[in-house]
Amino acid sequence: MNQSIQFTGLQLWQAAEQRVCFGAQCLGALIPCYISRHQLEHLAGHPLPREEDVLLAFEQHRFDIEERAEGKIAEQEFGEDGAIYL
Repeated sequence: MNQSIQFTGLQLWQAAEQRVCFGAQCLGALIPCYISRHQLEHLAGHPLPREEDVLLAFEQHRFDIEERAEGKIAEQEFGEDGAIYL
């Protein structure tokens, strides 16, 4: 894992966007990161009908999610708004 990229450990379900927001810090900058419910369902291998299910799946797959986000940050694959989307 790249030591210059650290994840905040906080996550927030955004129901309107159907995604989980989490944060990364790189060289002092806070980078918003997002993973869609669809991607979490793919990782979990089953539907995630409730917010609690989505957040549990995020926790269960946190390492893989952060690794993917770290790769996108390292490759500077930011969205137009400066965020990382998975």
